[in-house]
Amino acid sequence: MKGVILAGGFGTRIQPLTNSIPKPMLPVANRPIMEHVVHRLKEAGIEEIVVLLYYQAEVIKNYFKDGSDFGVKITYVQPEADYGTAGAVKQAQNYLNETFIIVSGDVITDFNLSELIAFHKSKSSKFTLALYSVENPLQFGVVITNKEGKVLKFLEKPGWGEVFSDTVNTGIYVVEPEILNYIPEDKPFDFAMDLFPKLMKSGIDLWALKMRGYWRDIGNIDSYRDVHKDIFAGLVKIRIPGRIITTKEARIYVEEGTEIPENVSLKGTVILGKNVKVGEGSELKNCVIGNNTVIGRNVKLFDSVLWWNVSIDEESEIRNGVICNDVKIGKRVKAKEGVVIAEDCEVEDEVLFLKDVVVWPEKVIEKGSVVTKNIVCESKWEKGIFKGNKVIGRINVELTPDNATKLGMALGSVLPPKSTVILARDYHRASRTIKRSFLGGILSTGINVIDLHLSPLPVMRFTLTEDKKAVCGVYFSISQEFPGSVEICVFDENGLPIDTNFQKKIERVFFREAYRFETFTDLGLIKEKPYFSENYVTKLLSSIDGDSIKLSSNKVVYDALHSPISPFISEVLGKLEIENVILNALYDERKLSRISTYASSSEGNVSKVLKALSYDVGFVMEPSATKLKLVDDRGRTISGDRLLLVVLMLLDKSAEKQLRVYLPVWAPEVLDAILNNVIVERGKFTNLRKSFIEDFYMLADTDGSFTFTEFSYSPDALYASLKIMEMLTKLKVKVSEIYDSLPEYYFLHEVVSCSSEKKGTVLRKISEMAEGKEASFIEGVKIYEDYGNWVLVLPDSYKDLIHVYVQSTERERAEELIKNYMEIVRGICKK
Repeated sequence: MKGVILAGGFGTRIQPLTNSIPKPMLPVANRPIMEHVVHRLKEAGIEEIVVLLYYQAEVIKNYFKDGSDFGVKITYVQPEADYGTAGAVKQAQNYLNETFIIVSGDVITDFNLSELIAFHKSKSSKFTLALYSVENPLQFGVVITNKEGKVLKFLEKPGWGEVFSDTVNTGIYVVEPEILNYIPEDKPFDFAMDLFPKLMKSGIDLWALKMRGYWRDIGNIDSYRDVHKDIFAGLVKIRIPGRIITTKEARIYVEEGTEIPENVSLKGTVILGKNVKVGEGSELKNCVIGNNTVIGRNVKLFDSVLWWNVSIDEESEIRNGVICNDVKIGKRVKAKEGVVIAEDCEVEDEVLFLKDVVVWPEKVIEKGSVVTKNIVCESKWEKGIFKGNKVIGRINVELTPDNATKLGMALGSVLPPKSTVILARDYHRASRTIKRSFLGGILSTGINVIDLHLSPLPVMRFTLTEDKKAVCGVYFSISQEFPGSVEICVFDENGLPIDTNFQKKIERVFFREAYRFETFTDLGLIKEKPYFSENYVTKLLSSIDGDSIKLSSNKVVYDALHSPISPFISEVLGKLEIENVILNALYDERKLSRISTYASSSEGNVSKVLKALSYDVGFVMEPSATKLKLVDDRGRTISGDRLLLVVLMLLDKSAEKQLRVYLPVWAPEVLDAILNNVIVERGKFTNLRKSFIEDFYMLADTDGSFTFTEFSYSPDALYASLKIMEMLTKLKVKVSEIYDSLPEYYFLHEVVSCSSEKKGTVLRKISEMAEGKEASFIEGVKIYEDYGNWVLVLPDSYKDLIHVYVQSTERERAEELIKNYMEIVRGICKK
């Protein structure tokens, strides 16, 4: 028999505990919930487990790997969409050719699953449910059975007026594989709402067994606390790590590296992780303390759960609290019942938390503060609003409608009255919500607005350059890097990101709330100008050699990845009379917000279609429509640095005169000595202005972004794809011919976590290593080790990361260089 663990939930109701980890990975008694589930399955003799993933899948994969460390074999299945509970299991049908048991990855239970399996077999059942009696059945499916256990009636999440039993569905099922044939493919489908009625209507009996023992669904913070209280009280039998020390007043679990001073008071159940340090005179009662946590002298912790890397300074006191990872708590901090402090927070000395306060991630609580309410918004931005040219915030957390209004007021206040600003957005409802709030704020400062409504980012940036009155543009979109967040990008009149000085002006007004308020008669006006999209298409077609493309036999496949640019792709290809197939062209808000889940399969889909139809070239666009990947006529995906070199080769071979091209310092140099008509220059890619950009024919990066200044001063994936087709037509070549002509080289890129305080030290140390060698210091430190081999060490401008790039003509040399420099940088960052 196999086990199936449902581990794809978002954990929305238990935020902010699930800020950076999925709910199955929440620690209970110092081990992830899902680890307890794995042990429960193994005790029932089940050693082959299929784990169904969705949200933050890599966190789960990185922890459990292939399962061998836990005595099981794990296979991961990650559906491309949220198909519901039954729909997700359907995705794993190829692995489920025998009886299997399904368990949620976010429940704590000590059920004897062997009893459920035996009952299932005794009834020759096709589908068996595990039932349990609870005090409040409103959040679960209520089930009525006859004396033999046959299900007679089922009601999912009833109101109190509908409740007919306290016996609920636990979501633990034993299933025969043929039941999967009743679940449709690639469609949201739920066990309780959809499958159970369908099976009963089809004459298939559902059987159920009321289980003995403990079961709790960890759906919110209260249930997370309650499961620990039950563990402290000995009500649940789970595996708790560590050696056991029993005293008259306590039962203590201690893992390796942890020592307890003699004058520490321990009462009740105390669970201590690895390398925990407890200060003298401290008192711990019914607590879980995570790995690498440091507790100062005379600290009192009662009925609390501390995650990993927490530090609590002397004489602080926490009652019934949940303290997440990497939290620093100062001296004499008092937290009354129910405090929750999410990850990466700092609480300074002598802070008082009143009852049931929740502090969201990355907050700083100043010394002596009395915290009377939840701290959700704004503090994330204490050191600055902008990251690059973007403001990024979680919807209704940092980016509430109120904060969006204030941002609009701040921008409007630094612009001259009666100025004109262009606004646009993608089609996600979160982007629309924030844009509308922002719009009200900027109008209040007397700024006029041209509202493009739904518009692709390149179209909005193009419009900025065309409208001579507009001084600024703002684009609102769902973030691909941070799920659940909205990005607000601000551009100047040339469609370029505003510079850091402009950003600081906006931030000063925002934090000081020094807004300009205009009178009733001087408020801003709104103009709607969707016709600018026509101007975009007209300019785009006039900027390429459309006649040549029409005469060519190019056939193309696009994957628009549900981007707002998809209608423009269709229109332009139609006018150019290019035979085409466009995948994922329809707007899909659900997929747009999690496009990274689907993007991994898009290249393969384009390749399959391209080869099946014998087409010439394929393109995969990011939702922003600023970056692309190329699929050649053999179905190979070309991206990153390889795509950059292919475009450089095409440009060099098709150019009739010498052209200047600007690249970042990390771009490969293997073509520099080969190119005849392309003059390559390298330098910084931040704060580039129009006066600099217009001197180059093309700007390009290794991330698939290309700017052709004959059309625009900013990246445009649609124009870049047409330009590639134009050059292919002119040269009468296939992409594969250019790709295969590239010289052999190896280009590697890795990142190292490094605090901001250490970045300068890293650069200094690496600079010292460059002494006596050929080196460049344009951006970061670039060291030429020997012919054709170089290393670039570059601090990230916005994140606590160091980038390490390596180029070499030999694979082994490239791997050797990246390994050596990664070790060096890590060593410097840890000191």
